[in-house]
Amino acid sequence: MQDLHHGKEIYLFFGIYGINGIIGIVISQIIVGIIVYKTLKIAKQNNLENYTELSKHINKNQKINKITKKIVNIFLLISFYVMIAGFSAYFSQELGIPNIIGTIIIIALCYATFMGNIEGIIKVNTVLIPILIVFIIILATKNLNTFESINTKTIQPNFVKSIYSAILYSSYNSITLIPIVITLKKYIKNKIQAVTTSILVILTLIILAISIYGLILKIDIDINKLELPIVYVAGMSGKAYKLIYGAIILVAIFTSSISAGYSILENYIDIPQKYKKIAILMCISGILVSKIGFSTLINVLYPMFGLLGIIQIIFLLQINK
Repeated sequence: MQDLHHGKEIYLFFGIYGINGIIGIVISQIIVGIIVYKTLKIAKQNNLENYTELSKHINKNQKINKITKKIVNIFLLISFYVMIAGFSAYFSQELGIPNIIGTIIIIALCYATFMGNIEGIIKVNTVLIPILIVFIIILATKNLNTFESINTKTIQPNFVKSIYSAILYSSYNSITLIPIVITLKKYIKNKIQAVTTSILVILTLIILAISIYGLILKIDIDINKLELPIVYVAGMSGKAYKLIYGAIILVAIFTSSISAGYSILENYIDIPQKYKKIAILMCISGILVSKIGFSTLINVLYPMFGLLGIIQIIFLLQINK
């Protein structure tokens, strides 16, 4: 699932465009749905098993394929760093604990998991994500009156910029989305199932993203000062909401960091010494990079990778089979 649980991305890409922001959200998720359908269709028709095979199929240029693979790995590494920064941001924002403490905690947990059995940790996401979706929708329903203030809180009612943000948002998500979708092709039997899956993805993400957008409008302080806006909103809705969502988001961030980190490490799993060395380097560098800050990493790096993701989408959409 897109990293919607903290709310920072929705604010960055759509929060300043008012009603046009909602239009941007809808367009971005439609693009995501199209990417899901196209990826499933190509993978199924050509019996592709992984991202490497898809990359070779959509582009015959080996040099570009190698560059694309490196971009994906760099984005996964950055996602790993962002999750580490997000974990430490929670400790700082909600508990007043220095960022470095939260960083050390999650780095220690990640390294221990990388050295042990990670399968169970990654599978937690299959249970956690539905819970996260339901909780956010409940929270949004509880604050339905917030949506009445959309027009009054518009900062830049620029339709063109909101469309541009929609394209960037969907394209950067596609970088990690496409490799995941390929693994789901074994569950798709025909074109109807592929279409149905894509439509369900679109509807679910639109509902979830707009719910988060509405919750962001409820924030009564400068949102730029918050690393995790939705956690703040949950606290405004009651202590129980804050505690429950806090626990959910910490687990979600941890499992996401493991998923991103392991996606890089699995390339070295047959070489134990190199696997351990890369894991150590990732964790140590994670401590250093996380000092940049959760918001800064998202504000600078995600739009940049959105531009790179556009190239991948263009190659994907031009394939007829």
